[in-house]
Amino acid sequence: MATLVRTDFNFEGQKSVYHGKVRDVYDINDDVLVMIATDRISAFDVILPKGIPSKGQVLNQIAAKFLDATADIVPNWKLATPDPMVTVGLKCEGFRVEMIIRGYLTGSAWREYQAGCRELCGVRLPDGMRENERFPEPIITPTTKADAGHDENISREEIIAQGIVSKEDYETMERYTRALFARGTEIAAAKGLILVDTKYEFGKRDGKVILIDEIHTPDSSRYFYAEGYEERFAKGEPQRQLSKEFVRQWLIDHNFMGKAGQQVPEMTDEYCDSVAQRYIELYEHITGEKFQPAADEDIAARIEKNVAACLSTLKK
Repeated sequence: MATLVRTDFNFEGQKSVYHGKVRDVYDINDDVLVMIATDRISAFDVILPKGIPSKGQVLNQIAAKFLDATADIVPNWKLATPDPMVTVGLKCEGFRVEMIIRGYLTGSAWREYQAGCRELCGVRLPDGMRENERFPEPIITPTTKADAGHDENISREEIIAQGIVSKEDYETMERYTRALFARGTEIAAAKGLILVDTKYEFGKRDGKVILIDEIHTPDSSRYFYAEGYEERFAKGEPQRQLSKEFVRQWLIDHNFMGKAGQQVPEMTDEYCDSVAQRYIELYEHITGEKFQPAADEDIAARIEKNVAACLSTLKK
C-alpha cells in the first residue's frame, strides 16, 4: 500500500510550512493551519525510516472525532477535515508545554519509578506501587515542548515561576486536561478500553485558551483492554494494550532507544503492515466503526485537490 512520508505543497496564501515528526503544518495567511498527518512514525524522538500504511488517516480521523466529542468541554482549533489525512483549523499561539496526564503507572513513568524515582514533575508518587497500577487520582506530568530532540519533564511550579505559561492560563489548561481525560476515559470504557495516559496541547487565540493538535490517538495516548486487566495485574503479567508502546518495545528488544551510536533495526514490509493493523485495530475499537481506508491512489494529488477546495470555501 502507498504511504505518504513527505509533503511539499504550495497552497494559496501559504506563508510557511513546519515539518514535525509526524505532521506537516502549513500556515495559510497567518490565520489558518493545514495539518497533514503523514504516515511517518517516530519513537524515542527519532523518525523511523519507513512509513506505516493508513497511519496518517487513522490518527487524523480519531483526533477529529475526539475534537468533536469534547467541543462542549473546551474550545478547539478544528474547522474542517477536507481529506482523510488532513485537518484545517485556526492558527493559535501554542504554549511551550505539553500537558501529560497519567491514570496508571506505566511506560516511561514506570521506568523512572523502577529506577527509584518517587517524584515526577513535582508530583509525589506513593511507595510500593507496581507496574500498570492505577493511581489514586490521575496525575499531570507536563513536559517542555522542544523543537528538536527530547522534551523535558518540568513541574507546574517551574512552568509558572519561569513565566513559560502564566498562572491563570496554566490553571485553565490543568482544568481542561482533567476534564478531557475524564471524557476520554468514559468514551474508552464504553468500548471496553482503559485510557491509561495521554497528552494535550493548548494554544491561545483572541485571549482564549484553545485545545490544538491531536487528541486520544494511539500516538498521543495509551490504551489497555479493560477485559483481563485485573487478572493480568494480579499476576504481574503485561497488559494487552493499544498504543505506540509496542513499537517502542520492539525497538528496545532490538537494542534501539534513540541513543547515540544505536542503529534503527530493519523495518520489513511485513513489520510495517503489522504495525498498520495495530493502528487500524485501535481505530475500530475506540470509534466502534469499521475502518475504511482511503483510495490507494496518488495521495499527494488527492490532498492538494481537497485542501484547495476547502481553503476556497473558507475564503467566502
